[in-house]
Amino acid sequence: MTGAGQAGTGRGGGERTGTEQEVLGRITADRLVPLTQRLVRAPGANPPGEEAATADVLAGLAQELGLRSALEEVEPGRPNVGVRLDGGDGPGLLFLGHTDVVPPGSLEDWGVDPYAAALVDGRIVGRGSADMKGGLAAVLVAMAAVHESGVRLSGPVRLDALCDEEQNGIGIRRYVQQPPPPLLGCVVAEPTDLATVVAARGASYLHIEVRGVAAHAGRPADGRNAISGAALVVADLDRWHEELATAAHALVGPATVNVGVIRGGTSGSAVPDLCRVEVDRRLLPGEPMETVVETVRERLAALDLESRGLSWSVSSPMDMPGFETSPSEELVRVVDAATDGAGRGPVPLQGWTAACDGGFVAREWGVPVVVQGPGSVHEQAHRPDESVAVEELLVAARGYARTILHLLAPDAR
Repeated sequence: MTGAGQAGTGRGGGERTGTEQEVLGRITADRLVPLTQRLVRAPGANPPGEEAATADVLAGLAQELGLRSALEEVEPGRPNVGVRLDGGDGPGLLFLGHTDVVPPGSLEDWGVDPYAAALVDGRIVGRGSADMKGGLAAVLVAMAAVHESGVRLSGPVRLDALCDEEQNGIGIRRYVQQPPPPLLGCVVAEPTDLATVVAARGASYLHIEVRGVAAHAGRPADGRNAISGAALVVADLDRWHEELATAAHALVGPATVNVGVIRGGTSGSAVPDLCRVEVDRRLLPGEPMETVVETVRERLAALDLESRGLSWSVSSPMDMPGFETSPSEELVRVVDAATDGAGRGPVPLQGWTAACDGGFVAREWGVPVVVQGPGSVHEQAHRPDESVAVEELLVAARGYARTILHLLAPDAR
């Protein structure tokens, strides 16, 4: 795999001249706003997994813009989308995204229809506007602007928008099974307030089951209370979280443990024989999931639940690796300088406490990865009245276009 530091073609910064100015002139709010609105208006809630509508809109928009697009079904009604801008035989550039969004939640919490994509005070409001249909729109318009200008690229540009990023990652798991194409790097267009993220935590889900013996609550000693056993498990998970806090990563902070769901019992008058605990365990860059699961098993064994007549099991239905990319990689320098020069201004390289599909690309393909996109994962994503600023969409699209030119057509500058 060709790394960004080996390409030898990219250059950051510099004055806009010639074809670059022509490309940037094609990136306007009049193009970006309606395109983003069409994506936001397409259903994509996950769960239950309604990405097909968004995938169809994205593929159709790409074709309208003169780009090639194709759908690959991962599961029935759940496709990955590939958009291509052709170039020469050299290594290309990958933009990565996802088509699913979290459900809007209670509509009473929204000031507008979450799928109307209303334009309010310079912001597009709607579910998925920041996470991450705004980013997809910015990449599409950037690719179209380069295509329309007739710039000759040394390698192709890819936009791959995958299904099921918000839940179990079936899209990215299928995606990285293919032989890796030659790439200079991968830009994940998730919302980062336009900052260039060079390290991100991973995420893993842990499902813990505690089993006991049912009995009448009038004689609880006849049973074995699974909820009481699960309470010991939760208390130990809290202790683990505190222990992890003492070993923070310089950019992404510490690994974390969060108990999100507890389900157990059928009646207040019965001793429960089953309790399920669902846990989110955030991973540090490079931390293997296998080690995490083994640690959980060791901690549960130390609780000696068996002495209470209880049994337990642990499974991990999903894990998403973290990543860390050296700031010296050419991809990092070019992406950051391109967006700086597109109107963002200088911002320090950052870490991300969220997780994204880019970790799979880094781990499985050995490709340098950064995350950079319009909108805020902390202030907007997964919230009522989610929104993205039109000005951020413009800066992102212009930054993406400059990145393409600087990496794949430096002579066009």
